[in-house]
Amino acid sequence: MPASVIEKILKMRAVAVVGISADPSRPSSIVASYLSSHGYEIIPINPALISTGWNGKKSYATLTDAAEENRIEIVDVFRKSESVLPIVQEAISIGAKAVWMQEGVINEEAAALARKHGLLIIMNKCMKKEHEKL
Repeated sequence: MPASVIEKILKMRAVAVVGISADPSRPSSIVASYLSSHGYEIIPINPALISTGWNGKKSYATLTDAAEENRIEIVDVFRKSESVLPIVQEAISIGAKAVWMQEGVINEEAAALARKHGLLIIMNKCMKKEHEKL
């Protein structure tokens, strides 16, 4: 993946984290906390956290629900590879600009669909690690 695509995405600031965990030791929470501390707006997406939120932020069940109240540029995916296609379809429908699939998350069909609709796509890379390299 060209570094220029990663750099373009990392310049965006509104990140919906799909599959975020309330457990601070989980990768999704570690990455989101790091990004938040570096000026990114984190929009938590996890139906299990609707009543409690994440780190004081309102959590949403779906990207569509979150997009009613938030601008979403990047959809950062912490879900199994086979679960990504509907997330990408939803990202397209809400007008997201990029989909970032974290380490171990690879779905070529979802990536092709995202590209077809003009979204930038990263697969199998950690957003935190890539940010740290800059």
